[in-house]
Amino acid sequence: MKPMKIKDGVVKLGAVHFERRLFDSLIPLPAGTSYNAYLVEGSEKVALIDTVDPMKLDVLMEQLNDVPKIDYVVSNHSEQDHSGSIPFVLEKYPEAKVICTPKAKTFLMDLLHIPEDKINTVEDNERISLGGKTLRFIHAPWVHWPETMFTYLEEDSIIFTCDFLGSHLATSELFAEDECLVYNSAKRYYAEIMMPFRNFIEKNLDKIKNLKIDYIAPSHGPVYNKPQFIFDAYNSWVYDDPKNIVVIPYITMHGSVKAMVDYLTAVLSQKGVVVKPFDLTVTDLGELAMSLVDAATIVVGTPTVLAGAHPQVIYATYLANALKPKTKFLSIIGSYSWGGKAVDQLSSMITNLKVEVIPPVFIKGLPKEADFKLLDELADTIVEKHKETNIK
Repeated sequence: MKPMKIKDGVVKLGAVHFERRLFDSLIPLPAGTSYNAYLVEGSEKVALIDTVDPMKLDVLMEQLNDVPKIDYVVSNHSEQDHSGSIPFVLEKYPEAKVICTPKAKTFLMDLLHIPEDKINTVEDNERISLGGKTLRFIHAPWVHWPETMFTYLEEDSIIFTCDFLGSHLATSELFAEDECLVYNSAKRYYAEIMMPFRNFIEKNLDKIKNLKIDYIAPSHGPVYNKPQFIFDAYNSWVYDDPKNIVVIPYITMHGSVKAMVDYLTAVLSQKGVVVKPFDLTVTDLGELAMSLVDAATIVVGTPTVLAGAHPQVIYATYLANALKPKTKFLSIIGSYSWGGKAVDQLSSMITNLKVEVIPPVFIKGLPKEADFKLLDELADTIVEKHKETNIK
Protein backbone atom coordinates (compact mmCIF):
# COMPACT_ATOMS: atom_id res chain seq x y z
CA MET A 1 0.00 0.00 0.00
CA LYS A 2 1.40 3.36 -1.04
CA PRO A 3 0.76 6.58 0.93
CA MET A 4 -2.46 8.26 -0.23
CA LYS A 5 -2.87 12.03 -0.21
CA ILE A 6 -5.98 13.41 1.51
CA LYS A 7 -4.94 17.09 1.41
CA ASP A 8 -1.66 18.96 1.14
CA GLY A 9 0.52 17.79 4.00
CA VAL A 10 -1.90 15.02 5.03
CA VAL A 11 -1.49 11.44 3.81
CA LYS A 12 -3.00 8.14 4.76
CA LEU A 13 -0.50 5.41 5.59
CA GLY A 14 -1.11 1.97 7.08
CA ALA A 15 -1.90 -1.46 5.77
CA VAL A 16 -4.80 -3.42 4.32
CA HIS A 17 -5.23 -6.89 5.81
CA PHE A 18 -7.28 -8.60 3.11
CA GLU A 19 -6.82 -12.11 4.45
CA ARG A 20 -7.58 -11.56 8.15
CA ARG A 21 -10.75 -13.35 9.18
CA LEU A 22 -10.84 -13.06 12.99
CA PHE A 23 -10.24 -10.07 15.25
CA ASP A 24 -9.34 -10.30 18.94
CA SER A 25 -9.75 -14.08 18.58
CA LEU A 26 -13.47 -13.33 18.67
CA ILE A 27 -14.91 -11.08 15.94
CA PRO A 28 -15.47 -12.48 12.41
CA LEU A 29 -13.96 -10.40 9.61
CA PRO A 30 -15.71 -11.52 6.41
CA ALA A 31 -14.34 -8.48 4.53
CA GLY A 32 -10.91 -8.31 6.19
CA THR A 33 -9.81 -5.03 7.72
CA SER A 34 -7.27 -2.23 7.53
CA TYR A 35 -5.07 -0.40 10.02
CA ASN A 36 -4.89 3.27 9.12
CA ALA A 37 -2.18 5.69 10.21
CA TYR A 38 -1.95 9.30 9.06
CA LEU A 39 1.06 11.55 8.52
CA VAL A 40 0.50 15.28 9.04
CA GLU A 41 3.37 17.58 8.00
CA GLY A 42 3.43 21.21 9.12
CA SER A 43 6.06 23.80 8.26
CA GLU A 44 7.86 23.10 11.55
CA LYS A 45 6.90 19.68 12.87
CA VAL A 46 5.56 16.32 11.72
CA ALA A 47 3.00 14.12 13.48
CA LEU A 48 2.12 10.48 12.89
CA ILE A 49 -1.43 9.77 14.03
CA ASP A 50 -1.80 6.17 15.19
CA THR A 51 0.18 3.24 13.80
CA VAL A 52 -0.70 -0.29 12.66
CA ASP A 53 -1.12 -3.76 14.05
CA PRO A 54 2.37 -5.24 14.51
CA MET A 55 1.42 -7.97 12.03
CA LYS A 56 1.72 -5.28 9.34
CA LEU A 57 4.66 -3.38 10.81
CA ASP A 58 6.82 -3.93 7.72
CA VAL A 59 4.28 -2.11 5.54
CA LEU A 60 4.27 0.96 7.77
CA MET A 61 8.04 1.07 8.12
CA GLU A 62 8.47 0.90 4.35
CA GLN A 63 6.08 3.84 3.99
CA LEU A 64 8.21 5.79 6.48
CA ASN A 65 11.45 5.18 4.56
CA ASP A 66 11.40 8.65 3.00
CA VAL A 67 10.12 10.46 6.09
CA PRO A 68 13.19 12.11 7.64
CA LYS A 69 11.66 13.03 10.97
CA ILE A 70 8.62 12.56 13.16
CA ASP A 71 8.19 14.86 16.15
CA TYR A 72 4.97 13.43 17.55
CA VAL A 73 3.29 10.04 17.51
CA VAL A 74 -0.34 10.61 18.44
CA SER A 75 -2.01 7.63 20.10
CA ASN A 76 -5.75 8.15 19.91
CA HIS A 77 -6.36 4.71 21.40
CA SER A 78 -4.04 2.28 23.16
CA GLU A 79 -5.34 -1.00 21.74
CA GLN A 80 -2.55 -2.83 20.00
CA ASP A 81 -4.00 -2.82 16.48
CA HIS A 82 -3.41 0.95 16.60
CA SER A 83 -0.62 1.41 19.12
CA GLY A 84 1.28 -1.86 18.79
CA SER A 85 3.87 -0.48 16.37
CA ILE A 86 4.64 2.67 18.37
CA PRO A 87 7.79 1.19 20.00
CA PHE A 88 9.25 0.46 16.56
CA VAL A 89 8.43 3.96 15.31
CA LEU A 90 10.13 5.42 18.39
CA GLU A 91 13.18 3.29 17.69
CA LYS A 92 13.40 4.78 14.19
CA TYR A 93 12.65 8.32 15.44
CA PRO A 94 14.18 8.49 18.93
CA GLU A 95 13.45 12.22 19.22
CA ALA A 96 9.68 11.69 18.83
CA LYS A 97 7.25 12.03 21.72
CA VAL A 98 4.03 10.09 22.14
CA ILE A 99 0.90 12.24 22.60
CA CYS A 100 -2.07 10.71 24.41
CA THR A 101 -4.65 11.26 27.15
CA PRO A 102 -3.51 10.95 30.79
CA LYS A 103 -5.33 7.64 31.16
CA ALA A 104 -3.76 6.30 27.95
CA LYS A 105 -0.29 6.96 29.35
CA THR A 106 -0.64 4.15 31.86
CA PHE A 107 -2.12 1.85 29.24
CA LEU A 108 0.78 2.42 26.82
CA MET A 109 3.33 1.87 29.56
CA ASP A 110 1.63 -1.36 30.67
CA LEU A 111 0.78 -2.81 27.26
CA LEU A 112 3.85 -1.77 25.26
CA HIS A 113 6.48 -0.87 27.88
CA ILE A 114 6.91 2.61 26.42
CA PRO A 115 9.11 4.61 28.80
CA GLU A 116 7.30 7.28 30.79
CA ASP A 117 9.65 10.02 29.63
CA LYS A 118 8.65 9.38 26.01
CA ILE A 119 5.00 10.23 26.68
CA ASN A 120 3.38 13.67 26.80
CA THR A 121 -0.24 13.80 27.92
CA VAL A 122 -2.78 16.32 26.64
CA GLU A 123 -5.94 17.64 28.23
CA ASP A 124 -9.31 17.87 26.53
CA ASN A 125 -9.24 20.50 23.73
CA GLU A 126 -5.50 21.11 24.13
CA ARG A 127 -3.74 22.10 20.90
CA ILE A 128 -0.31 21.53 19.37
CA SER A 129 0.95 23.56 16.42
CA LEU A 130 2.95 21.86 13.70
CA GLY A 131 3.42 25.14 11.85
CA GLY A 132 0.42 26.06 9.74
CA LYS A 133 -1.37 22.94 10.93
CA THR A 134 -2.93 22.74 14.39
CA LEU A 135 -3.88 19.49 16.11
CA ARG A 136 -6.68 19.75 18.66
CA PHE A 137 -7.17 16.78 20.96
CA ILE A 138 -10.73 15.92 21.98
CA HIS A 139 -11.16 13.43 24.80
CA ALA A 140 -13.76 10.77 23.91
CA PRO A 141 -13.77 8.27 26.78
CA TRP A 142 -15.47 4.91 26.31
CA VAL A 143 -15.50 5.02 22.54
CA HIS A 144 -14.70 2.22 23.06
CA TRP A 145 -11.96 2.22 25.76
CA PRO A 146 -11.76 4.68 28.66
CA GLU A 147 -8.65 6.47 27.32
CA THR A 148 -9.79 7.23 23.77
CA MET A 149 -9.49 10.62 22.10
CA PHE A 150 -10.03 12.16 18.67
CA THR A 151 -7.54 14.42 16.89
CA TYR A 152 -8.95 17.34 14.91
CA LEU A 153 -6.80 19.06 12.28
CA GLU A 154 -8.26 22.54 12.43
CA GLU A 155 -6.97 24.14 9.23
CA ASP A 156 -8.01 21.19 7.05
CA SER A 157 -11.23 20.25 8.89
CA ILE A 158 -10.17 16.61 9.24
CA ILE A 159 -11.06 14.58 12.31
CA PHE A 160 -9.09 11.44 13.09
CA THR A 161 -11.47 9.26 15.09
CA CYS A 162 -9.55 5.99 15.51
CA ASP A 163 -12.12 3.20 16.03
CA PHE A 164 -15.11 5.54 16.14
CA LEU A 165 -17.07 5.65 12.84
CA GLY A 166 -14.77 3.03 11.34
CA SER A 167 -15.44 -0.22 9.50
CA HIS A 168 -13.70 -3.56 9.27
CA LEU A 169 -13.34 -3.41 5.50
CA ALA A 170 -10.27 -4.32 3.48
CA THR A 171 -10.19 -1.93 0.56
CA SER A 172 -7.50 -0.26 -1.50
CA GLU A 173 -9.70 2.79 -2.06
CA LEU A 174 -8.90 5.96 -0.15
CA PHE A 175 -12.47 7.24 0.16
CA ALA A 176 -15.80 5.56 0.92
CA GLU A 177 -17.06 5.46 -2.68
CA ASP A 178 -19.25 2.33 -2.44
CA GLU A 179 -21.56 3.58 0.29
CA CYS A 180 -23.71 0.43 0.37
CA LEU A 181 -20.67 -1.77 1.01
CA VAL A 182 -19.24 0.64 3.57
CA TYR A 183 -22.60 1.02 5.32
CA ASN A 184 -22.89 -2.72 5.97
CA SER A 185 -19.30 -2.98 7.20
CA ALA A 186 -19.70 0.08 9.41
CA LYS A 187 -22.96 -1.24 10.84
CA ARG A 188 -21.31 -4.56 11.66
CA TYR A 189 -18.47 -2.65 13.31
CA TYR A 190 -20.91 -0.54 15.32
CA ALA A 191 -22.91 -3.60 16.39
CA GLU A 192 -19.94 -5.65 17.49
CA ILE A 193 -17.80 -2.97 19.12
CA MET A 194 -19.60 0.34 19.67
CA MET A 195 -23.19 -0.61 20.57
CA PRO A 196 -22.42 -1.47 24.22
CA PHE A 197 -21.24 2.14 24.63
CA ARG A 198 -24.26 3.75 22.99
CA ASN A 199 -24.81 6.26 25.82
CA PHE A 200 -21.20 7.44 25.60
CA ILE A 201 -21.44 7.64 21.82
CA GLU A 202 -24.40 10.01 22.17
CA LYS A 203 -22.26 12.34 24.28
CA ASN A 204 -19.34 12.23 21.88
CA LEU A 205 -21.51 12.79 18.81
CA ASP A 206 -22.79 15.90 20.58
CA LYS A 207 -19.24 16.93 21.39
CA ILE A 208 -18.15 17.14 17.76
CA LYS A 209 -21.42 18.09 16.05
CA ASN A 210 -20.51 21.78 15.79
CA LEU A 211 -17.06 21.20 14.30
CA LYS A 212 -16.52 21.92 10.62
CA ILE A 213 -15.67 18.46 9.32
CA ASP A 214 -14.78 17.87 5.67
CA TYR A 215 -13.16 14.47 6.19
CA ILE A 216 -13.50 11.73 8.79
CA ALA A 217 -10.35 9.61 8.97
CA PRO A 218 -10.91 6.47 11.08
CA SER A 219 -8.35 3.81 11.86
CA HIS A 220 -10.26 1.02 10.11
CA GLY A 221 -11.81 1.23 6.67
CA PRO A 222 -11.90 4.06 4.13
CA VAL A 223 -11.84 7.80 4.78
CA TYR A 224 -15.20 9.57 4.58
CA ASN A 225 -15.05 12.51 2.17
CA LYS A 226 -18.82 12.85 2.61
CA PRO A 227 -19.02 12.84 6.41
CA GLN A 228 -22.79 13.24 6.63
CA PHE A 229 -23.17 9.70 5.27
CA ILE A 230 -21.67 8.07 8.36
CA PHE A 231 -23.10 10.66 10.77
CA ASP A 232 -26.59 9.90 9.47
CA ALA A 233 -25.99 6.17 9.88
CA TYR A 234 -24.78 6.56 13.48
CA ASN A 235 -27.64 8.89 14.34
CA SER A 236 -30.05 6.20 13.16
CA TRP A 237 -28.31 3.37 14.99
CA VAL A 238 -27.92 5.33 18.21
CA TYR A 239 -31.07 7.46 18.43
CA ASP A 240 -33.85 5.86 16.36
CA ASP A 241 -36.46 3.64 18.01
CA PRO A 242 -36.17 -0.09 17.27
CA LYS A 243 -38.08 -1.38 14.29
CA ASN A 244 -40.86 -3.91 13.82
CA ILE A 245 -38.34 -6.77 13.78
CA VAL A 246 -38.13 -9.99 15.79
CA VAL A 247 -34.76 -11.73 15.98
CA ILE A 248 -34.78 -15.44 16.86
CA PRO A 249 -31.38 -16.94 17.72
CA TYR A 250 -31.90 -20.66 18.27
CA ILE A 251 -30.48 -24.16 18.37
CA THR A 252 -32.36 -27.34 17.55
CA MET A 253 -31.10 -30.83 18.36
CA HIS A 254 -33.87 -33.20 17.30
CA GLY A 255 -36.24 -30.89 15.44
CA SER A 256 -38.63 -29.74 18.18
CA VAL A 257 -37.23 -26.22 18.52
CA LYS A 258 -36.92 -25.89 14.75
CA ALA A 259 -40.61 -26.72 14.39
CA MET A 260 -41.45 -24.03 16.96
CA VAL A 261 -39.22 -21.43 15.30
CA ASP A 262 -40.62 -22.15 11.84
CA TYR A 263 -44.19 -21.88 13.10
CA LEU A 264 -43.60 -18.67 15.04
CA THR A 265 -41.73 -17.16 12.07
CA ALA A 266 -44.64 -17.91 9.75
CA VAL A 267 -47.29 -16.54 12.12
CA LEU A 268 -45.39 -13.32 12.85
CA SER A 269 -44.65 -12.80 9.16
CA GLN A 270 -48.35 -13.15 8.34
CA LYS A 271 -49.03 -10.43 10.91
CA GLY A 272 -46.62 -8.01 9.23
CA VAL A 273 -43.61 -8.48 11.48
CA VAL A 274 -40.14 -8.86 9.97
CA VAL A 275 -38.58 -12.02 11.42
CA LYS A 276 -34.88 -12.88 11.36
CA PRO A 277 -34.17 -16.44 12.59
CA PHE A 278 -30.55 -17.42 13.19
CA ASP A 279 -29.55 -21.07 13.47
CA LEU A 280 -26.59 -20.68 15.81
CA THR A 281 -24.81 -23.75 14.43
CA VAL A 282 -24.15 -21.89 11.19
CA THR A 283 -24.63 -18.21 12.08
CA ASP A 284 -22.02 -15.53 11.63
CA LEU A 285 -22.32 -13.85 15.03
CA GLY A 286 -21.55 -10.51 13.41
CA GLU A 287 -24.75 -10.86 11.36
CA LEU A 288 -26.66 -11.62 14.56
CA ALA A 289 -25.15 -8.55 16.23
CA MET A 290 -26.14 -6.38 13.25
CA SER A 291 -29.72 -7.59 13.45
CA LEU A 292 -29.88 -6.60 17.12
CA VAL A 293 -29.18 -2.96 16.25
CA ASP A 294 -32.74 -2.54 14.92
CA ALA A 295 -34.76 -5.34 16.56
CA ALA A 296 -37.65 -4.53 18.88
CA THR A 297 -37.93 -8.11 20.17
CA ILE A 298 -35.64 -11.07 20.75
CA VAL A 299 -37.03 -14.59 21.06
CA VAL A 300 -34.40 -17.07 22.21
CA GLY A 301 -34.97 -20.68 21.16
CA THR A 302 -33.26 -23.58 22.93
CA PRO A 303 -33.43 -27.30 23.58
CA THR A 304 -32.23 -28.60 26.93
CA VAL A 305 -28.77 -29.99 27.57
CA LEU A 306 -28.26 -31.53 31.00
CA ALA A 307 -31.45 -29.77 32.13
CA GLY A 308 -30.17 -26.35 31.03
CA ALA A 309 -30.00 -24.28 27.86
CA HIS A 310 -27.79 -25.34 24.96
CA PRO A 311 -24.25 -23.89 25.39
CA GLN A 312 -24.40 -22.01 22.09
CA VAL A 313 -27.68 -20.40 23.12
CA ILE A 314 -26.10 -19.44 26.43
CA TYR A 315 -23.28 -17.76 24.52
CA ALA A 316 -25.67 -15.93 22.19
CA THR A 317 -27.69 -14.71 25.18
CA TYR A 318 -24.50 -13.57 26.89
CA LEU A 319 -23.52 -11.75 23.69
CA ALA A 320 -26.88 -9.97 23.40
CA ASN A 321 -26.66 -8.94 27.06
CA ALA A 322 -23.13 -7.61 26.55
CA LEU A 323 -24.01 -5.67 23.39
CA LYS A 324 -26.93 -3.86 25.10
CA PRO A 325 -29.13 -3.24 22.04
CA LYS A 326 -32.21 -0.97 22.10
CA THR A 327 -34.47 -4.05 22.14
CA LYS A 328 -37.68 -3.59 24.15
CA PHE A 329 -39.05 -7.14 24.53
CA LEU A 330 -37.66 -10.63 25.03
CA SER A 331 -39.11 -14.09 25.27
CA ILE A 332 -37.88 -17.69 25.30
CA ILE A 333 -39.17 -20.73 23.48
CA GLY A 334 -37.91 -24.27 23.73
CA SER A 335 -38.39 -27.91 24.44
CA TYR A 336 -37.35 -30.27 27.20
CA SER A 337 -37.74 -33.94 28.05
CA TRP A 338 -36.68 -34.68 31.63
CA GLY A 339 -35.36 -31.38 32.97
CA GLY A 340 -36.34 -27.79 32.30
CA LYS A 341 -34.13 -25.19 33.97
CA ALA A 342 -33.27 -23.36 30.76
CA VAL A 343 -35.78 -20.53 31.21
CA ASP A 344 -34.48 -19.59 34.66
CA GLN A 345 -30.91 -19.91 33.43
CA LEU A 346 -31.38 -17.62 30.42
CA SER A 347 -33.57 -15.15 32.31
CA SER A 348 -30.74 -14.59 34.80
CA MET A 349 -28.37 -13.61 31.97
CA ILE A 350 -30.15 -10.53 30.60
CA THR A 351 -29.52 -8.04 33.40
CA ASN A 352 -28.08 -5.43 31.00
CA LEU A 353 -31.13 -5.45 28.74
CA LYS A 354 -33.88 -2.97 29.51
CA VAL A 355 -36.56 -5.29 28.21
CA GLU A 356 -40.00 -6.47 29.17
CA VAL A 357 -39.95 -10.25 29.37
CA ILE A 358 -42.93 -11.84 27.60
CA PRO A 359 -43.95 -15.17 29.20
CA PRO A 360 -42.04 -18.02 27.53
CA VAL A 361 -43.36 -21.01 25.67
CA PHE A 362 -41.39 -23.97 26.96
CA ILE A 363 -42.90 -27.34 26.08
CA LYS A 364 -42.25 -31.01 26.65
CA GLY A 365 -41.08 -32.94 23.62
CA LEU A 366 -42.26 -32.40 20.06
CA PRO A 367 -44.81 -29.57 19.80
CA LYS A 368 -48.48 -30.58 19.83
CA GLU A 369 -51.56 -28.68 18.71
CA ALA A 370 -51.92 -27.05 22.12
CA ASP A 371 -48.30 -25.90 21.96
CA PHE A 372 -48.82 -24.25 18.58
CA LYS A 373 -51.76 -22.36 20.10
CA LEU A 374 -49.37 -21.05 22.77
CA LEU A 375 -47.08 -19.85 19.98
CA ASP A 376 -50.08 -18.12 18.37
CA GLU A 377 -50.67 -16.33 21.67
CA LEU A 378 -46.99 -15.37 21.87
CA ALA A 379 -47.14 -13.93 18.36
CA ASP A 380 -50.29 -11.98 19.21
CA THR A 381 -48.63 -10.59 22.34
CA ILE A 382 -45.54 -9.49 20.40
CA VAL A 383 -47.66 -7.75 17.75
CA GLU A 384 -49.72 -6.01 20.42
CA LYS A 385 -46.61 -4.91 22.34
CA HIS A 386 -45.13 -3.43 19.17
CA LYS A 387 -48.34 -1.52 18.50
CA GLU A 388 -48.57 -0.24 22.08
CA THR A 389 -45.06 1.16 21.93
CA ASN A 390 -45.54 2.62 18.43
CA ILE A 391 -42.92 0.37 16.88
CA LYS A 392 -43.09 0.51 13.09
